[in-house]
Amino acid sequence: MTPAALYECQLRHVRTSPIWHGFTYRTYLWLVDLDNMPRLPAPLRCLARFEARDHIGDPAATLRANLDSFLAGHGIDLRGGRVLMLGHARVLGHVFNPLTLFWCRYADGGAACVVAEVHNTYGGRHRYLLVPGDDGRAVKNFYVSPFFPVDGEYRMRLPEPAERLDITITLHRDGARPFVARLQGDRRPLTGAALIRMALRHPWVTVAVSARIRLQGSYLFLRGLPVQPRPADGHALTSKPTQTQVREGPR
Repeated sequence: MTPAALYECQLRHVRTSPIWHGFTYRTYLWLVDLDNMPRLPAPLRCLARFEARDHIGDPAATLRANLDSFLAGHGIDLRGGRVLMLGHARVLGHVFNPLTLFWCRYADGGAACVVAEVHNTYGGRHRYLLVPGDDGRAVKNFYVSPFFPVDGEYRMRLPEPAERLDITITLHRDGARPFVARLQGDRRPLTGAALIRMALRHPWVTVAVSARIRLQGSYLFLRGLPVQPRPADGHALTSKPTQTQVREGPR
């Protein structure tokens, strides 16, 4: 069992095409073991709730059961192995997770896969499955930014976090890299005092995440960046798989 931890993070987005635009925000994220979820004192529970309805799967089931069901659909059985989840908790009744990551290991400790669950601001959700042994590439087939079409390829560097968190996701299109996101952070042991400090430094953090996405989108729209049509189901019109499987290789 792995105890829950907090990561105080810096998120950097850089868009290079068709116009250059970059920004940096600070936030905090949780790292939790799906079999050892944190139990907070009653007065602090409004600052962190983890609910299955906030992720893909049956809202009446557990987060672990829903993830195991997803993996079983791809022929993966962890046999009770550990799953660590990085993402936002529900804060004061609100949650928004642009990206939730699940690091999955077999019972013997071997790496099984990483699941990257993406949420857009239109209520859509999609999971990419990354399996060891390849090069971390994922065909983009889910609508996220209204200023990019549903094409291209992600290249993800997703090392399991330890004392440091350092994740990079790059979008490749037509031989170029028009978008790069990098998330870096430092681990903080979970205590009541640490959670209160995070909540005070980053008040109502999930609302802030949603507001910042919309603020940046409005800025790009006002600069004349054209909005790309959104497929009816949020996925590429030429291919509509419910999930996409790719493999993660050496970094």
